[in-house]
Amino acid sequence: MSEPIIEQTFDTLEFRRALGAFVTGVTVVTTIQPDGSPRGFTANSFSSVSLDPPLILVCIAKSASSHAVFSTADHFALSVLAEDQKAVSGVFASKSPEKFAQVAWRACATGAPVIDGAAASFDCRTHQVVDAGDHIVLIGRVVDFLHSSASPLGYCRGAYVNFSLSQDALAATGARAQVGAILEHRDGLVLLETKDGLQLPTGVRLEPETDAGSLRGVLKKLGLAAHLDFIFAVFECASGPSASVRVYYRGRVGNSHAAMMDSAIHVVPLSRIPWSELRDEAVRSMLQRYVRERSEDAFGIYVGDSEAGQVQALATAH
Repeated sequence: MSEPIIEQTFDTLEFRRALGAFVTGVTVVTTIQPDGSPRGFTANSFSSVSLDPPLILVCIAKSASSHAVFSTADHFALSVLAEDQKAVSGVFASKSPEKFAQVAWRACATGAPVIDGAAASFDCRTHQVVDAGDHIVLIGRVVDFLHSSASPLGYCRGAYVNFSLSQDALAATGARAQVGAILEHRDGLVLLETKDGLQLPTGVRLEPETDAGSLRGVLKKLGLAAHLDFIFAVFECASGPSASVRVYYRGRVGNSHAAMMDSAIHVVPLSRIPWSELRDEAVRSMLQRYVRERSEDAFGIYVGDSEAGQVQALATAH
């Protein structure tokens, strides 16, 4: 007889975080209920399945309030949100009873709603519903679709990803740019001791590593093997000849203590950051936001200047 298979017990939260390393798009899935009213929710568990026949899928938690409706629906539509539609994502991730009154939409061929301004939309007849653990897999046969040149809204590690913002920020190189990193180590945040107080690792451009003035070059000199995730903030400081564009990534460094031998490197727990030693007011304000959002495991992207800007509130994708 074969030996029984012993399944490993997972830490559910860590498993969810590991899955969050995969960059996805953000979609709104919609249908028309039997009473004729529209129903929809935000999802990032979308994938293509087949070209012939044209099939797509989306996963729905059995605990979701929309599960009963979509598990029996004979049609549905899926809108891939554009990067300027974070607010739409938030509306459909909420429990608001008037979601469709807050966004612009239109009915497609099956009657299901699609979101105006989406990067793409797919109108589907339900092809198959598959039971899959604590979710169902809703497979749709595409009967019609549309797409535009709009950049899609991304999602990774609990944060929206703005791809065009990243491209614009990377173009901000040269003497008037500062590119820095908010790096987390197992024991806290990485700060550097300088004659001007504590600072974040910063360079005048992102690449290359061979340039001692770039962020990558600074990290190499310090012996920090850093993984940069996505941009956390882009803002302008001062004006006139001294004006500069600042770009800050969020990222991580390994758990090895060998990489922390440089005496200038301080690893400070998020709850014990010495704010008075961060003399750059703009950086201090940015880090205070980082700590606040980090405690909620949900990040936004700040765009503006050192005095005023906007942070788009985030909603969890289901």
